[in-house]
Amino acid sequence: MDRIVAPTTDPPTPLLTDRLTEWARSRDVGERAAVAALIQEGDVLARGDVRDLLVVDSGRVASLDWPRFEGQYRTVLVLDTSERAFLDLVVAVGFPRLVPLWQVENLGERRLAIVLRALAALAGADTIAVGTRAW
Repeated sequence: MDRIVAPTTDPPTPLLTDRLTEWARSRDVGERAAVAALIQEGDVLARGDVRDLLVVDSGRVASLDWPRFEGQYRTVLVLDTSERAFLDLVVAVGFPRLVPLWQVENLGERRLAIVLRALAALAGADTIAVGTRAW
């Protein structure tokens, strides 16, 4: 005899990126820009070791622990030059600190565009387009 199992009424847990975006709405412009940059880039935030160090996730609510991450990521995570440069610059947007700007040479075009959009957002500029330009 088959048992009939009632369907659960628990709504599905929203995606981590959606929960981080929701959390960032109540944060300052730097954190909103940094969260947007991490989500746009996608690869770094997809790494479990990065998430374990950066994200505080209760299942329904997610947030970022900038001080913990900033204090440990350079020594705990194994990062290539581009990932390290990206994280250095994004962390400086979300958790203000001094960072050498020469690191942009290590980003590559995709990550550079993401960082430039984050910097424009930090400056409150929503009309600056980041894309291909002829000098």
